[in-house]
Amino acid sequence: MTLKYLLDENVDSVYQVQIQRQEPEVIVFRIGMPGTPSIQSSDSDILCWCEEHSFILLTNNRKSMPVHLADHLAQGRHVPGIFILNNELSLGQQLEELILIAMASEETDFQDRITYLPIV
Repeated sequence: MTLKYLLDENVDSVYQVQIQRQEPEVIVFRIGMPGTPSIQSSDSDILCWCEEHSFILLTNNRKSMPVHLADHLAQGRHVPGIFILNNELSLGQQLEELILIAMASEETDFQDRITYLPIV
């Protein structure tokens, strides 16, 4: 089983295109697509959707996402994980890492935590 990713609205759509081009088994949705949270949804709504649908959130939101995750967990909820992208890595390096993680990880490996790329 591979992990599933939800890209927040501020993550470039090239991540979705390239991950699916390089590894079609990896499911990558983007906020605003049918069946996902709408654009400008609150972070708490996005985390609830990720929990309900077992998607890891990919985001650039280093500032407020830790606070939203703490609030989410304090309510007794869970999330499959949150990955924070790293602007110091090239797009190719981030894509390679995300694909490797998706293919080699178990669904619970990143549960209830924020992981900053790279994970090495």
